[in-house]
Amino acid sequence: MTVDRRRRLASEAVGTALLLAAVVGSGIMGERLAGGNMAIALLANTLATGAALVALILTFGPICGAHFNPAVTLADASQRGLAWADVPGYVAAQCVGAIGGVWTAHAMFDERILMLSTHARHGFAQMLSEFVATFGLLAVMWGCSRQRSAAVPFAVGAYITAAYWFTASTSFANPAVTIARALTDTFAGIAPSDVPGFIGAQLLGAATATALFRWLVPPLAATAGDVIVPHQEVSP
Repeated sequence: MTVDRRRRLASEAVGTALLLAAVVGSGIMGERLAGGNMAIALLANTLATGAALVALILTFGPICGAHFNPAVTLADASQRGLAWADVPGYVAAQCVGAIGGVWTAHAMFDERILMLSTHARHGFAQMLSEFVATFGLLAVMWGCSRQRSAAVPFAVGAYITAAYWFTASTSFANPAVTIARALTDTFAGIAPSDVPGFIGAQLLGAATATALFRWLVPPLAATAGDVIVPHQEVSP
């Protein structure tokens, strides 16, 4: 494995870990401080997640593209922005990082490290919400990256902040996040039995948005090396 690839995979893992630490940690903090007011807890969770996304994409985007999301990685590879050979490594790094982020949040708030969620999130409304959430996320990414790439971090953070509130599922929009959140029985959790439905809806939403935006805003050159968040080669 080249030095550049190692750095890209490490960046995906660390970035995704910090994202999940923000999601789960702010959920725990918000719930503890809200005094039973779930709207306040959700608002705290939302603001922390949106702000963390902007900061993390700005930080890791130049190194790895800052996907932090298997759905984004698969979509990028389908448009020849990422080599298919890199996809397994990216997805593995994202999943490992996400789980590590959840466990780190547990440790910071003195929760049990190992647990499974009992928070049920099933039914058509939840699946539709995840389809819409992920469709919108990929739409924002493709639309901005092909017209004003510098705006991607801010657009993604703003969209996820909004989607927390306008989707019934609170916008997971990310298979790695979904898997990791099954391992926390806190505010941000999802029951393991509901994970496959969420992931299926997320992948379908990502594929639909990718197909639509390939027609709406065709890439100038569909060549290997184009990524959703442009990154620069890191020399050894």
